[in-house]
Amino acid sequence: EERLAVVGLNGAGKTTFIKLLLRLYEPTEGKIYLNGVDIATYNKASYYSIFAPVFQEINLFAFPLAENVSMKTTEETKKELAEQYLKDSGFEAKLKELPKGVETEVLKNIYEDGVDFSGGEKQKIALARALYKNAPVVVLDEPTAALDAIAENKLYNDFDKMIGSKTSIYISHRLSSTQFCNNIAMFKDGEMIEYGTHSSLMKKKGEYSKMFQVQAQYYLEEKERLLKK
Repeated sequence: EERLAVVGLNGAGKTTFIKLLLRLYEPTEGKIYLNGVDIATYNKASYYSIFAPVFQEINLFAFPLAENVSMKTTEETKKELAEQYLKDSGFEAKLKELPKGVETEVLKNIYEDGVDFSGGEKQKIALARALYKNAPVVVLDEPTAALDAIAENKLYNDFDKMIGSKTSIYISHRLSSTQFCNNIAMFKDGEMIEYGTHSSLMKKKGEYSKMFQVQAQYYLEEKERLLKK
């Protein structure tokens, strides 16, 4: 049950690293190994089945909501499971508003009564997708960019409880969302510059420690400002 946080400022190389790990990019130099085997030698479909990623950019498709969660055909989709995972992901209130529930058509490409969703709603559908796939490794690549720091922290913690004993990788430029992780990889200028637990990196007083203290001060000031209102 490994929890890895990949952190760093915007442009540090976090997403590039994750896309290399997921084989969406192929490395031009060096190799990546899984269980001691070069990942380039694995069958791609088999390799993709290991991961359930949630990216910042979330795409929905012009078929029913349940199939947008399962990413399978109508016959293969377990609607009750899709509905449960939507509820687990915080989509329950919106689901109650939809007369056809998980059978609601998504987008208006085919059906005029098709429904489009807000950014936050799409994010919840994407989280439900990751749960439905039931892959051994879950990857969250800052799907919470539109949320404030406190909401992001809650979402990451809630989702972490949902995935149980799976391995997970959380990418964020907000360090408050990653303290529950076993290990932290700090990226800067396209390189991993620090690696360790939260407490070991704080003791090191390097880049991670500096970034954490700057952000902690900002959150304290923000809380004080809100309390004064």
